[in-house]
Amino acid sequence: MRVVLIGPPASGKSRIGKKLARMLGTGFVDTDRLVVTSHGPIPEIFASHGEAHFRALERAAVVTALESDGVVAFGGGAVLDQETQRDIGSWPVVLLSVHPDVVAGRLGNGKRPTVPDVETWKAVYERRRELYERLADHTADTSSLPTERVAAEIMEWLGSAANPKRADQKASNEKKEIVR
Repeated sequence: MRVVLIGPPASGKSRIGKKLARMLGTGFVDTDRLVVTSHGPIPEIFASHGEAHFRALERAAVVTALESDGVVAFGGGAVLDQETQRDIGSWPVVLLSVHPDVVAGRLGNGKRPTVPDVETWKAVYERRRELYERLADHTADTSSLPTERVAAEIMEWLGSAANPKRADQKASNEKKEIVR
């Protein structure tokens, strides 16, 4: 089972992704975590090298993450890269949305250099909203439901006929079994 989680910063991609991976019994990869592990804290990368350098590191993390099966959580801006957009074409993509009122409580940790406050978050989200919606096969709101409920909703959708990439994924899994 594989799925990519996209969405604005502080929408819960990492939190939901970990829970979903446990429920599915599969691996979990967070592209921001890959960048941090290899290159240090994201705010420091932005401060020392700028956003363009960070986006290049993020793109490399996306390539690495998509080599695995399971749940992949992208950083909020990872989908801005056109190659990344093409790369996820065969993956089921879930957009995690969140209401701006809820985001305020999630931004207080200072780890998000592109969205230090709610007003900036709103502007960033509005610029990316159309792209997120175009890339998504399914949307789940993380504003008020517990993590377990959101993950269960996504899990149900992944196995349903409403998932347009379900047949492709099943065929891919069967092909992997034959090769093993």
